[in-house]
Amino acid sequence: MITVAICDDEPYFLVHLRKSVEHYFFIQKQEIQIFEFDNGESLLSSGQNFDMILMDLKLPGKNGLEIIQQLRREKCRCQVIFITSYQEYALQAFQVDAVHYLLKPITDENLYQALDRTIERMGKTDSKTLTITKGACTEIVFIKDILYCEVMDHRLYIHTKDTTYNYLGTLDELHKKLDSRFFGAIKAIL
Repeated sequence: MITVAICDDEPYFLVHLRKSVEHYFFIQKQEIQIFEFDNGESLLSSGQNFDMILMDLKLPGKNGLEIIQQLRREKCRCQVIFITSYQEYALQAFQVDAVHYLLKPITDENLYQALDRTIERMGKTDSKTLTITKGACTEIVFIKDILYCEVMDHRLYIHTKDTTYNYLGTLDELHKKLDSRFFGAIKAIL
């Protein structure tokens, strides 16, 4: 499931954008969960780690660029599409690794192209997996789905969005299989 945040302070545009995004993912036969925000602070305080954010630039309080800059400082790897009426911020948007920059009013065609590019980028960055072998059973876990890992009584526990896997092993062995998203926490424990 892909989690999508839409952040825009114009209620009618928020509704329109949600319908367009839902239609796109319905056509793609992809399950999604959409969260709506009318300002950046509420997006930040949600505590949710989104796969994709569709962000307006001019918002009450912090602007969309400041919100994404803060998320990037917090090591958020979400994919961002800026949707705004202001052309002059395009260069700054790409400095925070935005996938696309759309000017309002948008068409479904332009939005769908931006979503295609976003999905493609997500596939390249978040398709890494971890293979867990437990006896004769082998499980494949997407690294992006791992929330955290821990060791108790010589067993590794890998907690994901949907389930918890456990097997005999060490954090040192697991560290070699994971990417930089987990490095700081594992290094502190080791």
